[in-house]
Amino acid sequence: MERSFPEGFLWGAAGSAHQTEGNNVASDLWALENRPGTFIAERSADACDSYHRWAEDLDIVRELGFNSYRFSIEWARVEPVEERFSRAALAHYRRVIDGCLERGITPVVTLHHFTSPLWFQQDGGWLSGAAVARFRRYVRAVAPILGGVEWVCTINEPNLLAMVANLMRKDTRTEGVAGAMPPPDEDLADALAAAHLAAREELAGLKSGWTIANQNFEAAGGAQAASDAWAWPREDRFLEVAKDDDFIGVQAYTRVRVGEDGALPVPEGAHRTLTGWEFYPAALGNAVRYTAARLPGVPILVTENGIATAEDTERVEYTRGALAGLREAMAEGADVRGYLHWSLLDNYEWGSYTPTFGLVSVDRETFRRTVKPSARWLGEIARTGRLG
Repeated sequence: MERSFPEGFLWGAAGSAHQTEGNNVASDLWALENRPGTFIAERSADACDSYHRWAEDLDIVRELGFNSYRFSIEWARVEPVEERFSRAALAHYRRVIDGCLERGITPVVTLHHFTSPLWFQQDGGWLSGAAVARFRRYVRAVAPILGGVEWVCTINEPNLLAMVANLMRKDTRTEGVAGAMPPPDEDLADALAAAHLAAREELAGLKSGWTIANQNFEAAGGAQAASDAWAWPREDRFLEVAKDDDFIGVQAYTRVRVGEDGALPVPEGAHRTLTGWEFYPAALGNAVRYTAARLPGVPILVTENGIATAEDTERVEYTRGALAGLREAMAEGADVRGYLHWSLLDNYEWGSYTPTFGLVSVDRETFRRTVKPSARWLGEIARTGRLG
């Protein structure tokens, strides 16, 4: 069966500043990685050196046949000291945007992808009374360089950001899947929602929205009420914030089964990825259906979907299944505008370089990029718009 995608559909890949650029020395996570006795296994260090090699990365995107690339602007580089904005950093990100446009690549720009300036975190972070005003000020500083940008993600996975904050406070062990974590810190969730709405005001004239870590909560053993109650604080309340947005970013990788007493472990004997998550390609189509049902009239952009695997044939298998489910959801009426694979590069995965999500491998010593067969396979789908 052949499944066609519409004309003008965005095809591409994604990355984030801290995970790819390297030496994000003014950020909160850099400080945590380099703190004596830190629990983080590996430092981001030079990452993929994309701060200097971004043009090479964009050339790969174009050569593969993709028409879109998602990247983030690093707040800690733009405002390394409070109220001291770096003109050089802003000019750098403007060059990246121009580099996309010159290559016929649609830039999808994220303004906050997990990391914040260290000064911001040291003064209370998102829970300080000044957080929303500070984020608004940052967005206002970035707005002038966004000419020609159509899609802007304000905050990446605010639900995961708020869940991780609560997890670290409780020091609770989980399966490692976001949806199995303790519920988000409510005050932090409220602050992120307010920051998102403030950013939207500053981005008038652009398509703006935020991206959600979709968890595909499934009721096990008839526990639908328990599953719904579990999903509300972890996902649904964040979708509700987006009801008037220009788009919503869907980011789906796996599922979380919920019983009467909460999230259940991955089924025994299930195939797992390098992150320990269940291999579950149906996650994408299901997440799109769920999001479309909760946000009728809000266009969807798949801003992340992929798999951590050392076997590139497995990446093709997973992605083929995910795209089949996506196309089926679209045939059922979901308004999906694009698919951005996570990730373009094998990059820093928040504490480790072991989980390889990339369509392109990166030599840890030389930074040499090597395009994987899965990238060319996906590029062919992007060129033709057809999933055979």
